[in-house]
Amino acid sequence: MLDIHTADDPWVLGDRARIVQILSNLIGNAAKFTPAAGRISVRTEATPASTEVRVSDNGPGIPPHHLHKVFDLFFQGEQDTARSQGGLGLGLSLVQQLVVLHGGEVSAFSKGIHGEGSEFVIRLPAAAAPAPAPAADKGADAFAGKRVLVVDDNRDAAETMAMLLDALGYVPSMAYDGLAGVEAIKAEAPDLVLLDIGLPGISGIDVARKIRAEMANPPPLIAITGYGQESDREASLQAGFYDHMVKPVDIDKLVVLLDRLLGNPPIHGCIT
Repeated sequence: MLDIHTADDPWVLGDRARIVQILSNLIGNAAKFTPAAGRISVRTEATPASTEVRVSDNGPGIPPHHLHKVFDLFFQGEQDTARSQGGLGLGLSLVQQLVVLHGGEVSAFSKGIHGEGSEFVIRLPAAAAPAPAPAADKGADAFAGKRVLVVDDNRDAAETMAMLLDALGYVPSMAYDGLAGVEAIKAEAPDLVLLDIGLPGISGIDVARKIRAEMANPPPLIAITGYGQESDREASLQAGFYDHMVKPVDIDKLVVLLDRLLGNPPIHGCIT
């Protein structure tokens, strides 16, 4: 059962599609871990400074020692019977990033007790009811259509990264092994590639070498990998990678890097 209670006409400053995406991810995450006869509650409260949205459930909850990790990209919780559908929702890292981009904050609460569930609270800056919509910001169009290819054999991780890229205003695509990555780079000519190193078929290092040897103007490659030794970093840089990032990825650093290489359209607008 989904119980929704909203305050009277709260307005926040943000992008309508991304706010919907935030709420969809939180409600979807709650539904994933709530039994069929369970309850999910969505409540909003408005103050002069912010609008608060609480999404809670009565599922198995989250172990307290995992609460500080639930927003990490690629983090998955312990695989037990209660969470046989998979680990903690990978979309939670996207939720956090979108909330932060809107100038807000998100928190997770749970005692880890079966039946008492979890609660996620987001706070977004309040805004006055808007005047008629202004003309579109032409500056945002300067970055439209920037394409980023994600190559990762972990499909959940690839899809989550693609969701983040889409939320940031880029056009993502995905490939799931080394050879498919090479083909996609040649066929799609992406503006940038986020490339895992430990891939089936051929490694990300081999992908980088093939691309450099077979393309006149290869796109920038950023390693997104679990290999974090100094020798791993040196190997990727020697193979032609622009940068080397270790999982779980620091989203703030990734956003800065993408902005430096591609540019990033701003989030703007008011929604209710």
